[in-house]
Amino acid sequence: MLYSTLTPAAKRSAFRERLRSGELLQLPGAFNPLSARLIERKGFDGVYVSGAVVAADLGLPDVGLTTLSEVAGRAGQIARMTDLPTLVDADTGFGEAMNVARTVQTLEDAGVAGLHVEDQVNPKRCGHLDGKEVVDDATALQRIRAAVTARRDENLLIMARTDIRAGAGLEATVERAQALVDAGADAVFPEAMRDLDEFEVVASTLDVPVLANMTEFGKSALYTAAQLRDAGVAMVIHPVSLLRLAMGAADEALDTLRAEGSLTSQVGRMQTRAELYDLLDYAAYGTFDAGVYTFSLDDHHH
Repeated sequence: MLYSTLTPAAKRSAFRERLRSGELLQLPGAFNPLSARLIERKGFDGVYVSGAVVAADLGLPDVGLTTLSEVAGRAGQIARMTDLPTLVDADTGFGEAMNVARTVQTLEDAGVAGLHVEDQVNPKRCGHLDGKEVVDDATALQRIRAAVTARRDENLLIMARTDIRAGAGLEATVERAQALVDAGADAVFPEAMRDLDEFEVVASTLDVPVLANMTEFGKSALYTAAQLRDAGVAMVIHPVSLLRLAMGAADEALDTLRAEGSLTSQVGRMQTRAELYDLLDYAAYGTFDAGVYTFSLDDHHH
């Protein structure tokens, strides 16, 4: 009932423990708090909050228009609805070093288990588009130093994302990733790798967990969890997939409604009322309500 029964600290600690196990953790992207509940129910390891999804949800492109408070607000709503750890996309940290520090503390207060900060210039572009620019080494490292210094809970996972692959190649990616780890990053997200071999090179070179971004219509093929595990990857995100599927279904349903005048033919594709109520844990609210209404001090005098 209501929110997760676990504290953010407990989720962070569990997330760290799972990462140490060496298994591949799968984190589908939640497009709202209810979908985070579904991700947990289906047995996944964590929930991802994509900056592109937060932007798209607001009707905006992923070009650095969203603010820290918008992202933190949405991430907090999602994180509190699930016992799973939530990993959030903090873009470039919404500014330089001091802003990055504030971003980390704000997201930590929102209850997330981890976040990633990237090395693109402000304002950023979607990671799988061309024409991205990255900042110099000093700026990239400064952001990570600031992030690591700012956190209060040592278990909050600070992940460094690097977008250098597109412009400078694989060798530059490995070099920058290693420098980011030396600056204190707990994990690395090498964006837009070309193939499994590239993931393997990065994962085998670094001593920290590596994340793979399996986003549709992007630069990487959609590898299976087994393929990524064999390449040494520790975490995989599917950032926009559920939003794309939901919007695809909504698009089709609205066409049907225009054409047929009713949604009768679509009902079989819908989540039923019973399924929704089950996911919401509706029954527990009734039990709680009854318990509050029948509560009496007379029963507690003995």
